Amino acid sequence: MSGRGRTGPSRARRSDGLKDRLRTRAIDLAELMDDPDCDPVRLDRTYRRFELINALVSGWRETFRTRIAPVLVGRRVPARILDLGCGGGDLARALARRASATGIPVEVVGIDPDERAIRAAKRRTTDGVSFRVASSGDLVAAGEVFDVVVSNHVLHHLHADDRDAFFADSAALATSLVVHSDIRRSPGAYRSYAAAAPFIAPGTFVLVDGLRSIRRSYTAAELRDAAPAGWSIAEQAPHRVLAVREAPGRSIKASAAP
Repeated sequence: MSGRGRTGPSRARRSDGLKDRLRTRAIDLAELMDDPDCDPVRLDRTYRRFELINALVSGWRETFRTRIAPVLVGRRVPARILDLGCGGGDLARALARRASATGIPVEVVGIDPDERAIRAAKRRTTDGVSFRVASSGDLVAAGEVFDVVVSNHVLHHLHADDRDAFFADSAALATSLVVHSDIRRSPGAYRSYAAAAPFIAPGTFVLVDGLRSIRRSYTAAELRDAAPAGWSIAEQAPHRVLAVREAPGRSIKASAAP
């Protein structure tokens, strides 16, 4: 019997098993870094690795170019961008750098209710970027507003009530655009991450939590069902799903900035 004949059925069974595991959201699967008593050293290393991981897989370069920049281009006063659930702050810093390179003046605020995340975010300083411990509800209560509100890898953490409040808060906080970006659950996303993450995972929660994040994440159809009226859901390569809300009367159509 050939090698292919010996391994083929077992590979098929593994593939079927993975599809079965990913058929529905694993909403009760906890991520290690969400434990308030998790190892602080491993947590700190995890926040540091996020900058590399997000640069490779999160697609914000394309999202900024096609969705955010067209809203802000041509402004003479700094636009305000809010990063909800900013974690270690890498997205907030990246957005500020991309805006600066495009000639768009911005002030970026990153918030996270977890003090550990904000401590990690404040390790590095970037012009026009600030961080604070707060929730979206805190900012709504304070009457704050921003031109653009974004989040990365937040939606899959939220249970239904918190998710609905998060959608409502972000819509209330944004005058022009909201973009929530997350992983799109699929066997391809899971296999790709499982193959690549071990190279950057030692000493962190990156591998275990990344795979659990994928299992907790939405398909585009699921997120479409969960999102309130007025939100559109888009898929983005390679394994992303976006929940987008534009201000009434504004239509961006994902066009590139000039």
